[in-house]
Amino acid sequence: MTARYQVARAAGATAAGLSRLAGRGTGTQIGGRVILAIDPTAMARAAGGRELALVSGTNGKTTTRTLLVAALETVEPVVSNAGGANLPAGLTAALTADTTSRLGVLEVDEPFLPRVVEAVEPRVVVLLNLSRDQLDRYAEVRRLAGIWHDALTGPHALAVVANADDPLVVWAASAAKNVVWVAAGQGWTFDSTSCPACGDILTRDGRRGWRSNGCGLTRPTPDWSVTDRTVTAPDGSSYDVELAIPGAVNVGNAALAAAAAAHWGVAPGAAFAAMARIPSVEGRYLETSFAGRPLRLLLAKNPAGWVEALAMSRPDAPVVVSVNARAADGRDPSWLWDVPFEVLRGRHAVASGERSRDVAVRLRYAGVDHVRVDDPADALRAAHGSGPVEVLANYTAFQTFRRVVGDG
Repeated sequence: MTARYQVARAAGATAAGLSRLAGRGTGTQIGGRVILAIDPTAMARAAGGRELALVSGTNGKTTTRTLLVAALETVEPVVSNAGGANLPAGLTAALTADTTSRLGVLEVDEPFLPRVVEAVEPRVVVLLNLSRDQLDRYAEVRRLAGIWHDALTGPHALAVVANADDPLVVWAASAAKNVVWVAAGQGWTFDSTSCPACGDILTRDGRRGWRSNGCGLTRPTPDWSVTDRTVTAPDGSSYDVELAIPGAVNVGNAALAAAAAAHWGVAPGAAFAAMARIPSVEGRYLETSFAGRPLRLLLAKNPAGWVEALAMSRPDAPVVVSVNARAADGRDPSWLWDVPFEVLRGRHAVASGERSRDVAVRLRYAGVDHVRVDDPADALRAAHGSGPVEVLANYTAFQTFRRVVGDG
């Protein structure tokens, strides 16, 4: 351990502590930035001697990371990055704060995956999905698939656990020498209509099958398969996965996490049992109440995520749809027109958030009965009836609702 690295760690801890004292958040990001400013190699140094799994994808990173941590903690303690700190500064802060755990699980923002792979030399990389998200920051998803593909090309000893149902992920992962394919599902297919390898139109056969007639890229045969809530492992054993968190998509995430945990010898049954004890993930799926009325919080950040969140929402409950357009959300809310809000017809909705007018216009054209209420607490009160309320919100709006209900 060099003197420079020691100074960087101490300075980062001081900056993080001052940030917390000033009420500016957890201090994770500022602490990590200070560490990297003093020692740009700090992330690699902090990763030395550890066995790490990286989790990346447009949707489900935090949930899958949490599921994988639960599985690996049946073996020994695990270092991980919580609170959405998935950029290099946050990863560095997490690794330098915990100097004892040998195992680690880090969720990584998609564009930064190549840099992190090079720095920390992970044992396993888990690739979930790729879809349109914050185009003002990230550019098109085919470009992201390309940088993943390049990052996995070469003599890496790492293993890749990849979603066999997403063509973009399959092409990216095909560059790796050791891939475990998981049929984790792909509910949103509009961002993968053409082949990422040759550009030809993809031909789809049924819900999951797909093929490019131009170059022959096709859905690989999965090693792990998911049918409804049943996960079948490579040895043919099957497991009924009953999670406390909702949604078929999370059974797929659990299968990906179990496939990754298997690289450390964690049996699927033990992995799924540990995952089943997770009631919520950093506020996602949280069931709580406000002013004596039950409610549930669901996070949705892009069209693919909104499709899944709408499918999870209780069909007989009113829904609050809250959208902001800050830097962390993406400044352009035009994606609202790609979300099938028509499924809310027959239910009462409340349009809220800083872009409540955009939401209200979209709901009007979708034929959904709604009112517009900007204030989050008032929006909850405006939902019809006295039964449960479903809150669907994008990133910064979701954090606001967490504070309103006292969860963060």
